[in-house]
Amino acid sequence: MATIDDFTSQYGLVKKIDAFGYLNQLKQNPNITRKHGKIVLVTADTPLKASRGEGKTTTTIALIDALRARGIDAAAVLRQPSMGITAAGSKGGASGGGKSSLSHPELIDWGLCGEMAAIEAAQNLLVSFAEKAIDEGKLDTVLVPRVSEVPSRSLRSIVVDAGKGDVPERMVLTPTCELMQIVVLSRSMQELETRVGNMVAGTLQDKPVLFKDLTELWRITNILTDAVKPALTETVAGSPVYVHGGPFANVSLGIPTLVSVEMAQTLHDVVVVEAGYGADAGAQKWLDIACREYDAPWPSAAVVVTRATTWRDDEALQWRYPFHVNRLEKLGIPTFPMINLWEGEDDLVPGLRELAAELGFRTPVAGNLFRDGGEALASQLDAIIDVLQADAVPTPGASHAGEDVLETVRWIAQHAYGVPAQRVVERDGFAQSLDEARGLASALGKDLNDFAVCAVKSPATMTDNDAAAEQDRTITLKKVEVRAGAGVVHVNLTSSLTTPMPKIV
Repeated sequence: MATIDDFTSQYGLVKKIDAFGYLNQLKQNPNITRKHGKIVLVTADTPLKASRGEGKTTTTIALIDALRARGIDAAAVLRQPSMGITAAGSKGGASGGGKSSLSHPELIDWGLCGEMAAIEAAQNLLVSFAEKAIDEGKLDTVLVPRVSEVPSRSLRSIVVDAGKGDVPERMVLTPTCELMQIVVLSRSMQELETRVGNMVAGTLQDKPVLFKDLTELWRITNILTDAVKPALTETVAGSPVYVHGGPFANVSLGIPTLVSVEMAQTLHDVVVVEAGYGADAGAQKWLDIACREYDAPWPSAAVVVTRATTWRDDEALQWRYPFHVNRLEKLGIPTFPMINLWEGEDDLVPGLRELAAELGFRTPVAGNLFRDGGEALASQLDAIIDVLQADAVPTPGASHAGEDVLETVRWIAQHAYGVPAQRVVERDGFAQSLDEARGLASALGKDLNDFAVCAVKSPATMTDNDAAAEQDRTITLKKVEVRAGAGVVHVNLTSSLTTPMPKIV
């Protein structure tokens, strides 16, 4: 019987794994020995600035190194970075730092094995098919945007001479695109092909037209043959790390591919999953989209990362970190505060522990992970290990599929952002946008309420104004976009950009 090694091949300095093929073999042969790894979700405080993380990747790497030092078979699953942000230097890399680094950070930060580029090429080819369909009279509008890994505000709105008059089009960053979401959610090549076929290319006389009606889909899936395979790399300490899937948890899913996490669970006892930005972004989408709607594993534990400066120094924003920790605890997920120290901050730990005790937190895990790596955490993991060795695993609760989209958005606002339904307001034009989305779904023979709701929001705020008093905080709904292939409906709220320009430093 074939093993994981038979589905693994060398790809430059890392390895690529045919996770689709491997998991299909396990499905066809249930007697094959496999593990059922428990999930630890690593998320974070909402960052003070969109271009600055709190150290989730550094923590994830240090955590698996520390767990393995304690004799536990642990691995991590990370998201791929966006080269457009990473290369500009505004956010650092996406491969940890110092002693909590991957063995080949230059590969991760600069495109890994070309997965992002392949997804970019595939979606842009779809747009080219749509433009050709306009020439042939099969479409009169193009709805799917072109994508790029390099941010350019000048390309947010463009007009193409399609031979039969000007056609308005859009461009977004690759991680935000529908094809990236399809790769994240698909568990087989057949599912991926079906989802691509169900993408809305555009309209003809106001009726939606799908890509499966315009082209042979093998043209797209062939481009993605290697892009759908998770990459296997390792930490500088030798711990296994799988890298696969999309960043940008504020304007997309921002979680690793479901197939990479499922595969890792079959191979390891503990799988540490990194979710993008803060608990209001990537963690919200892992729990409420991946788990509730797509049957991904519910975490056995969570780690919420913060810097001392983010948690403590801006008095008007101090409510956010306790909100995140308490929200996850209320979901039945044992949640451990993680304080990611910078150089010179070691003497802050006693005071931060006292503050955590006053707030009723579990005892924080703290360390300068850049300087000390997993060694900083190994002796502090007793409580986390106890949770992971317990038999009880919390359950995700009910799906929101079939619930009115607005009710789901209000539920997210209350539970993920702390804003009750009566303070969720609609900007002028939102109602029309929602009606148009319902009409599009209906024309496809679907109910908009059956789509998973994906909030599109600012990465650095949870509400319209996080510094406002609690009773004054609001959420403003702006527009709605249907992504029929991915099976999600985007609802824009607060502020967000799908073609951001990072500060180059």
